[in-house]
Amino acid sequence: MTLPRQRGLTEQAADAAIDSAFRLLRLPSIRNEFSDIADRAMKDQMTYRGFLAELLMTECDDRSRRRSERRIKAAGFPREKSLRAFDFVANPNIDAATIHTLASCEWIKKSQPLCLIGDSGTGKSHMLIALGTEAAMRGYRVRYTLATKLVNELVEAADEKQLNKTIARYGRVDLLCINELGYMELDRRGAELLFQVLTEREEKNSVAIASNESFGGCTKTFTDPRHRDRHRLLPPRQHPSAR
Repeated sequence: MTLPRQRGLTEQAADAAIDSAFRLLRLPSIRNEFSDIADRAMKDQMTYRGFLAELLMTECDDRSRRRSERRIKAAGFPREKSLRAFDFVANPNIDAATIHTLASCEWIKKSQPLCLIGDSGTGKSHMLIALGTEAAMRGYRVRYTLATKLVNELVEAADEKQLNKTIARYGRVDLLCINELGYMELDRRGAELLFQVLTEREEKNSVAIASNESFGGCTKTFTDPRHRDRHRLLPPRQHPSAR
């Protein structure tokens, strides 16, 4: 489609041509905001460059917002949680400065793991979802799952001879958030499959785990001594924990 170029358009014809151009160029945000921005530009006596910059930034900001929303939706969080909504006063054992440092996502950039350990009601799930959301907003691919749900999916994939494909899918995301690890003992097969996912991601992409079990209590999840020994061999610096 080619738009006719004419001089001396009436205001109505100009508005129609502008709207058609926005549709053709797929600029929905500019199209929706154009009238308001144009009126504001006239009132504030913006230069042509200033007006153009305002239009382009409107489109860029909205596209960035939509990408963030898509990444958050793709992560599969069960509910919305944010750091702003977290009550640090009610959870004095959680250091706000440490959490806000984690929100910068440098640990994800370095492919480091994160463990959130504490009893029920200490805010682990809230913090896991909130930090995962921060990561998605910063452009990282995130996936959230419950430990039991992940293991069940892996078992089904193994039965259907799709295990490698499933492990690879979980291996590709920048941050894998696993909640409720340690709430129940896994059988040997389930623990082995979960261990394969963790091994696939080791030193490649980050894993964030929320658990009610300390590192010493990992025997409830990983009953095989080989898995427990491998767990203990991970350097402590790779486990920034929020209790």
